[in-house]
Amino acid sequence: MSPKELNQLLVRHDNIILVDSRPFGEYSQGHVKGAVNIDLFQFHWNDTSKRGIRDFEHQSRILLSNLGVKKSQEVVFYDNVSGMSSARGVWLLLYFYHKKVSLLDGGFDKWKKEGFPVVTKTNPFFKTNFRGKPNPKVLATANEIKKSIGKKGTALLDARTKEEFEGIHVRAARAGHIPSAINIDWKENIQGGSFKNKEELSHLYSKIAKNSKVVTYCQGGYRAANTFVALNILGYKNVKMYLGSWGEWGNRPELPVQFQ
Repeated sequence: MSPKELNQLLVRHDNIILVDSRPFGEYSQGHVKGAVNIDLFQFHWNDTSKRGIRDFEHQSRILLSNLGVKKSQEVVFYDNVSGMSSARGVWLLLYFYHKKVSLLDGGFDKWKKEGFPVVTKTNPFFKTNFRGKPNPKVLATANEIKKSIGKKGTALLDARTKEEFEGIHVRAARAGHIPSAINIDWKENIQGGSFKNKEELSHLYSKIAKNSKVVTYCQGGYRAANTFVALNILGYKNVKMYLGSWGEWGNRPELPVQFQ
């Protein structure tokens, strides 16, 4: 959603929840009028066991209830650019089958640059009782990935840096990447703070067949969420995000790893 489209939406009706997903310090210095604030980077989850997923869903429902999400509402997330945090918010809503969700393309930086109003008044939450049904079609677990390594028609997409992928930069007990994964840094999705156009994104992901099952991962499921959104922009129909990402995989010694 462009800043212009968001402004028109805010003017037309009030059945919208606007979520500033940046740290509170940034939100307090200026934000879009009507936005509530929650720093989504506070909610890490590196356990995709059956129990882990149940706990994740429980915590997420509490989070979305605190935000005041209702089935009928449009929810829009933003951070400073078309970044990781707002993309994680989009993925989270889609995981609960809430399709009325968008992110502000270009984020708060573009909102300001285009001259739309900025306020500093904070806004309260209006709590609801969110009870969304989970959508397993957008979430991958460690066990699912282990079974699909090297399988025809499946693409594992590592959204981390080249240094993390090759094991030079180590952020878990083990270095490297999931065997058979392809590395495309999530930052390649963005140009000037906004998502690249479809032609540029199509070129970036040209090696990944449109009819393949794609699983994105990073370190904690934020950069991977951005790539998840980019692939959805391109019309990929079977995309999942590995919630545990390398924060789980790299710390489980029984799971296979590979170096470049």
